[in-house]
Amino acid sequence: MGAGVGGLSTAIILAKLGFDVTVLEKNAQPGGLMRSYSRNGIDCAVGVHYLGSLDKGQILRTFFDYLGITTAIPVTRMGQNGIIDRYIFDSSTGIQSPFDMPQGIDAYADNLSRAFPLEQHKIAKFVVPLHSAAKQLHGLEFLYAKDSGFSLSDQFEPLGNILSELQCSPELQSVISIPSCWLGVPLDDCPAYYHNMALASYLSSSWRLNQKGSDMADAFGARLKQLGGKIITGEEICKINVQSRVVQGLQLKSGENLKASIVIGAVHPKLVLQMLAQEDVKPSYRKRISNLKDTHGIFSAHVQIDATTHGEIPYNIFKVDTDKRSNVADLKYYQIRESEKKDVNLLSILTSGKDELWAAWEQTRSGRRGEEYRAAKEQHASTLIAEAEQLFGSFEGAKLLDAYTPLSIRDWVNSPGGSAYGVSRSSSQILATALLNRTAVRGLYLAGQNVTAPGIIGSIMGSFSTVKLLLGPDEFNKMIHL
Repeated sequence: MGAGVGGLSTAIILAKLGFDVTVLEKNAQPGGLMRSYSRNGIDCAVGVHYLGSLDKGQILRTFFDYLGITTAIPVTRMGQNGIIDRYIFDSSTGIQSPFDMPQGIDAYADNLSRAFPLEQHKIAKFVVPLHSAAKQLHGLEFLYAKDSGFSLSDQFEPLGNILSELQCSPELQSVISIPSCWLGVPLDDCPAYYHNMALASYLSSSWRLNQKGSDMADAFGARLKQLGGKIITGEEICKINVQSRVVQGLQLKSGENLKASIVIGAVHPKLVLQMLAQEDVKPSYRKRISNLKDTHGIFSAHVQIDATTHGEIPYNIFKVDTDKRSNVADLKYYQIRESEKKDVNLLSILTSGKDELWAAWEQTRSGRRGEEYRAAKEQHASTLIAEAEQLFGSFEGAKLLDAYTPLSIRDWVNSPGGSAYGVSRSSSQILATALLNRTAVRGLYLAGQNVTAPGIIGSIMGSFSTVKLLLGPDEFNKMIHL
C-alpha cells in the first residue's frame, strides 16, 4: 500500500527475491513526495531537493545500486565551491554569519572552529560520534546487526543534553542543531542518533538531481515493472481483511477484494490502523499508534524569477530565526535553480507550515477550498518572497507559480495533519516508535519513513528493515548482499 519511495523500494527488494508483488496507489501516478509537478512549463520539486551519501561506498549509492536505479537517476555533486548549505543568522544573534556547511566532517569541524575559536575542544568532542555515525551508516551496521535496531542506540539521549554537557555556547548549539530542525524535532528532544545520521549523510557527499523528481519516481516504477512487479494506481484501500489476527488481503473502495498473505503498508501507521477493524488488534496496540506524535507540516512557494539578474546558486541557503536564547525558532530554506525555460530560474522557498493560518479550511479537501484559501496562500507567499528579497535583491517581474500548505500534503499522501516527515523521532517517544514495522497482525507489516527515519535514506532503510523482519535475520543475511 502506497507507492512512495518506501513502498516502491520495498516492492523492488521483494521482487528481486522472487515475490509476486503488486503496489496499490490511490493517486493517478506513483512516486509520492518524490514526484514533482509542472507549473507554467517549470518543474517544481516537492520532497527531493538534494540527496546525501551517493558517492561510491556510501549508503544511498549502495541502496540505489542494489535496487538497480543508479544510472537512471543522474545527479550533480554539490560542494565543489566548498559550500553545500549556507546558514544565515540575524546579526543580533552574535553568530558569525554566514556559516557554510562544506563537504566532509573534518572540513565542517574546521568551519565550526573558525566561527567559534574559543570552543575548539568542545567541537572536537562533538565530531567524534559524528565520525562514528558516518562509519556505521555507510557500513550498513543497522542492516546486518543481530538486533533490529540501528547500532547507535547509545545516542538516544537528546542532542540538547549532550551539547549542554559539553558546555557549548547557545550560539554554537544553534549552528550544530540545524539538522534536528530538518527532521522537525526540537533540539532538546532530538536523539543524537538521528541528528548525527542526518548530518553525516550530507557531509559525506551531497547531490542535486539533474532531472525532474517525476523522472526519479518513474525510475523506481520502471525498475519494479522490469522485475515483474505491478503498480495499480487510482485505487484506494478502505479495509485490510483480517481473520483471527492473520491478514487475508485488502478491500478496495471500488468493492473489489484482493487476496494476499502478506500486506505491507508504506503509509502512515495511523492510516493503516484506520483500515483495521476494532477486534483485529489489541487495544494497547491501537492506543500506542493513535497516540504517536508527528512532525509539523511545511509551506512551500515556487517562484519564477529572471535568470539574467538571479543566476543559479549551487548550494542551499537557510535563513535561521532564533529566539533570545539563540535557540532555532524557525527556518526558511531557499534554492535557486535553472528551469526548463530560457532566461528563467526557479526560486523555491520552504518553511514551517503554520497550521493556524489554514485552520479555517481543515475540514475541506484539495481543489475545493475556494478563493479565500487561494488568496491566503498567495498573501503568505508574498510575505516570504519579500523577505527573500532582503537576502537576494529585488525579484522584479517575479511570478508566483504555486504555493502549497500542510493541507495539500495531507490530502496528497494521506499524512496526518500534513506532516512532512511523519512520526516524530523524538527522545520522548523512542519506546513508542520502536519496531514500528512490526504490527499486531500476522502477515501485516509497515514500511517507509515512519518505521525507521525520515527522508530518502531513512525510507529505504525502513524498506530493508521490513524485509529483514519478514524473512527473518538468518534468511535475510543469506539472500541480501549489498
